[in-house]
Amino acid sequence: MKKILNYIWRGWMIILGTVLTIVLGIPVLLLSIRKKDYKYAYQFIRLWCFGMFYGMGFRYELKKLTDKKIDKNTQYVFISNHTSIMDVMLPCILMPNHPLCYVGKKELVKIPIFGTIYKRICVMVDRSSAKSRADVYRRCAERMEEGQSIVIFPEGGVPDDTSVVLDHFKDGAFILASKHQSPLAVFTFVGLKEMFPFDYSKGFPGKVKVYFNDILPPDKSSSDLKALAYSAIKKTLENSN
Repeated sequence: MKKILNYIWRGWMIILGTVLTIVLGIPVLLLSIRKKDYKYAYQFIRLWCFGMFYGMGFRYELKKLTDKKIDKNTQYVFISNHTSIMDVMLPCILMPNHPLCYVGKKELVKIPIFGTIYKRICVMVDRSSAKSRADVYRRCAERMEEGQSIVIFPEGGVPDDTSVVLDHFKDGAFILASKHQSPLAVFTFVGLKEMFPFDYSKGFPGKVKVYFNDILPPDKSSSDLKALAYSAIKKTLENSN
């Protein structure tokens, strides 16, 4: 019975996502035509994220592990661990004053309706192509010059092995932060691995814990930034269990 309810719940996500994408997608497409209007399109993107996250029965609790504050006039590279599709909603919900650009998988472009909008708001990467991976830095730099901050999940995807607490980090986010002298804002999301896994027969609504770990200055090497960020997120995940 529980599995059946989970499949119904996942079906509701498809219906909810389709309706929200159609209703909110039109203003996003229109307002993202001109680069200077993206900040307005972003507010509709945030509405979509709110609708999906809360519409699926989730809520969050923010816990700050640092006294540092996000400056609304500063561009950042935002990173976090990645365990669920719902992770994607949280940065937009958390950041009202920082129009965000995600680095995301090229395969998602194939999703009807959503894919068209996805191309406008993301820097897409084909992970099987070295050229595509290398070009991400240039395209992210262009988005930052337009006033956007960047969101990257440095694990590069969700590990197939659910016993993995935190997968190895790829270098992209840290090279970008160091190269373009953008502070690295580090977050940890706890709970969605169990609440909304990629196994469609499992999951449940509930409260997600969001930890704001730190803001790392970009004056360190990319390898140092990666080590510090990994350590901070791994420690938070271990202490939250």
